[in-house]
Amino acid sequence: MASIHLNDVSVDFVLYQGSARSLKKTLLRSSTSGALKHDAHHRITVKALNNLSLTLEHGDRIGLIGGNGAGKTTLLRVLAGVYEPTGGRIRVEGRVTPLFDLGLGLDMDASGYDNIRMRAAYFGIDRDEIERKMEDIAAFTELGDYLDLPVRTYSAGMTLRLAFAAATAVDPEILLMDEWIAVSDVQFLEKAQRRAEGFVNRSSIMVVASHVESVLQRLCNKLLWLERGSIVRIGPVDEVLAAYHNHTSHTVTGNGTGVAESAP
Repeated sequence: MASIHLNDVSVDFVLYQGSARSLKKTLLRSSTSGALKHDAHHRITVKALNNLSLTLEHGDRIGLIGGNGAGKTTLLRVLAGVYEPTGGRIRVEGRVTPLFDLGLGLDMDASGYDNIRMRAAYFGIDRDEIERKMEDIAAFTELGDYLDLPVRTYSAGMTLRLAFAAATAVDPEILLMDEWIAVSDVQFLEKAQRRAEGFVNRSSIMVVASHVESVLQRLCNKLLWLERGSIVRIGPVDEVLAAYHNHTSHTVTGNGTGVAESAP
């Protein structure tokens, strides 16, 4: 059974190391939204995640909310194994399928069919399984004979269809998404949305970061609100959204300028 356990997980990034004079200039120019710190060695670090403890089990559909710099993308990349925690411990049970960039890793000189096979291998799917699914994937792309040609001959829309079909052919245990899957091809959109929701339903655990509330309400059963790398609240979708709206409305209007005093 898939599960995720985070115990006091922190992630620090060193933004700068140099002289005291340059340190001052860097601090003045910095637009990073995390918690900035500098020490006696003139290092600037940002605490992207701050002692997060979290347990996710089978059936959890978690939406991540918070402003820019809240730590949503960092958390997703920690769960995917892209970033190593600088503090605390993480244990992930189950195969992780990260969908951060659909087109990442496509070989433009290989055919559409070979790219589907390579993507399946990347996600740990054996060759026999992907060959059983190949007819369905090919039909979904609607690319026909183009699947025998190098991807460099495809238009941008055709490339996206290929990447989307290949990525959603797997049966994920732990699904990680940074923003909901979007397809610009209007004729393909409805079909893609149905396939993507079926993909989500096949997962054991899903974690998605999104600014689109309708997506969070449709897909998630919990929300995790992050602010400056720390957990503010976790709970039912409507309750957390209401608390988040209340917080953001107060920060925007509280100083009388229409500008938030602090960005989460």
